[in-house]
Amino acid sequence: MSSDDRTRKIHELDATLRVGKSGIDPVADELRNQLDNENLVKVKFLRSSLGGTTTEELADELADQASATVVQTRGHTAVFE
Repeated sequence: MSSDDRTRKIHELDATLRVGKSGIDPVADELRNQLDNENLVKVKFLRSSLGGTTTEELADELADQASATVVQTRGHTAVFE
């Protein structure tokens, strides 16, 4: 897949997980499950989840917990593979 195709696919992805005030723990298993079936998963970080951290920091923590890789962060969303 070319980088243009990958960028387009990432852009067209809908966020299938939302991280809220409960933090990343409740969604780590679900992210792992979704990645078993999909190459890329987009996660939306609601403002209530940030609590003084950044989307990038939370995405990195979530990636560690879900044994995933952060492909991209933009605004309040992150894409994992």
